[in-house]
Amino acid sequence: MQPTRTRSSKAAAQSILTPRLLRSISSQPLPTRRGPVFRFFYRCFAYTGGFILVAGGLVLAFFVYDASTYREDLSYTDIPVSKDALYPRRGGPKNLPIADTLVDDDDSPENTRAKNKPKLVVLGSGWGSVALLKQLHPEEYHVTVVSPVNYFLFTPMLPSATVGTLELRSLVEPIRRIVQRVKGHFLRAEAVDVELSERLLEVKQTDAAGEHRHFYLPYDKLVIGVGSTTNPHGVSGLENCHFLKDIEDAGKIRNKILQNLEHACLPTTMDEERRRLLSFVVCGGGPTGVEFAAELFDLLNEDMGRSFPKILRNEVSVHVIQSRGHILNTYDEALSKFAEARFAHDQVEVLTNSRVKEVRPDKILFTQKDDNGETITKELPHGFCLWSTGVAQTEFCKKIAANLDVQTNRHALETDTHLRLNGAPLGSVYAIGDCSTVQNNIADHLVSFLRTLAYEKGKDPEKMIISFKEWRGVAQRVKKRFPQASDHLRRLDKLFEQYDKDKSGTLDFGELHELLKQIDSKLTSLPATAQRAHQQGQYLGRKFNKLAQAAPGMQANQMDYGDLDDAVYKAFVYKHLGSLAYIGNSAVFDFGGLSFSGGLLAVYLWRSVYFAQSVSFRTRVLLAMDWSKRAMFGRDLMNY
Repeated sequence: MQPTRTRSSKAAAQSILTPRLLRSISSQPLPTRRGPVFRFFYRCFAYTGGFILVAGGLVLAFFVYDASTYREDLSYTDIPVSKDALYPRRGGPKNLPIADTLVDDDDSPENTRAKNKPKLVVLGSGWGSVALLKQLHPEEYHVTVVSPVNYFLFTPMLPSATVGTLELRSLVEPIRRIVQRVKGHFLRAEAVDVELSERLLEVKQTDAAGEHRHFYLPYDKLVIGVGSTTNPHGVSGLENCHFLKDIEDAGKIRNKILQNLEHACLPTTMDEERRRLLSFVVCGGGPTGVEFAAELFDLLNEDMGRSFPKILRNEVSVHVIQSRGHILNTYDEALSKFAEARFAHDQVEVLTNSRVKEVRPDKILFTQKDDNGETITKELPHGFCLWSTGVAQTEFCKKIAANLDVQTNRHALETDTHLRLNGAPLGSVYAIGDCSTVQNNIADHLVSFLRTLAYEKGKDPEKMIISFKEWRGVAQRVKKRFPQASDHLRRLDKLFEQYDKDKSGTLDFGELHELLKQIDSKLTSLPATAQRAHQQGQYLGRKFNKLAQAAPGMQANQMDYGDLDDAVYKAFVYKHLGSLAYIGNSAVFDFGGLSFSGGLLAVYLWRSVYFAQSVSFRTRVLLAMDWSKRAMFGRDLMNY
């Protein structure tokens, strides 16, 4: 019986030691556990090696891509060019060449197909024009952009470029790259006049010899987005000021600031002259003036002391002259006070309730009210003066307004709510951006509203009375025609009760006219900002796409007249997304009812907003590089 028990125990052992639990027996010694120091260095070398391999692979990939961008083949040999493009016909009131066909109309099959499309001419290369081009569907129109500059400028960051925080090239994008998206054309020229009846745009161009050449550019739709100029407000001596409207202005300001600093270091410069050279004055307390003053203070406080004699830092002064009671007066009052407190901490002098009378080469004359309310004249020496006090019409817009009797606004071209130029043939000319303003005049359009309602009932509009139900219908038509009035037409019952003075339960012509006139007075002009121009450009792009899609059906039904814009698309509605401003290592934000301010965290948020709004990936990369360079090496203190 003993062997039987042995076999049974072996069988039990074999059943327990399954193949999964068996471990091979080796004569090799077990691996020794390494120490923590060895493991640390081993991982460091492993990660370093992996990083070198990945970085080397990326560098190799970049060189491979870079090599693929060079071309040595002469692929473009025979280029078709239309005879009409080389020898344009003459015509128009001034018998000028008419550019019916452009020299690049046959460069590609896409351009050839677009030759017979409706001609869309866009004036300017600013926010509104670029937003329109980005929204437009390719090959729907024969697009031509006319602008005296061949780039788009990111204006909100322009003050940063004046002191070297950002490079000038980081704020511009070649307009031809943007035009390529819609297979369009670009002409570096300047618009001079418009022949509205013949739909001809007179253009002035400077040739290689420096002479001006004029020609006509025909259009089916013309979009005016030429921007604005600085408002002088009747002040003399502005030739002694700098302006901040273009990239060239930023370069001139940068050179002037550094020139003053260098002159202040010379041993022949007297104390009084040194203080004058180091007195920087900003006329205008809006966002542009405030941000420039903040950027200038950062340069003088952070970089000047490391490269220039320290006496300059003690004698430098920055002044902001503001005609209103607060700087940033369009922002929330709490933000304005925060900005003033920040400037007071940074020793930036803010002179409120002050008006500039004259700007002389060495000083500024301005008036200010004293504690007794009396106006006194003061002097302020300056070595640099920036004028940033609102906008005014360009000469081109003034000429258009002078030819149209309905254009009564002296500051901007008036458009209807579909952004069509008032006085021009319906649906042919549009205006967007700083050069335009949307005209409401709800009360003046009352007769047309009542005429429609009266004809439906066969009554005289001026003798007609309307009930509350009919008033709701009138309100809906007003909202559709003037979307900006929607916020003031929410409680129709209260408005009806308020202006029904005789308590008859109806409104007559006089009562209704007074009601709409009161609403009209509450509507304010749209702000002259990049945000508004951007929204208007997007709006026109979407509407033009709708018109192009509806064109075949309209042609089939012979619908080439009437208010096609209103039939195809809604009126323009501006939505204010908020305002923000940099005030020297801090920033303020005003987003509707939400307002806040802060230090460096707010600055990073301010940068993030503008970084996201930048026009291209290229400019975003350059912005990130410039901010990194400032942090590591400081601002560039060179003028050239």
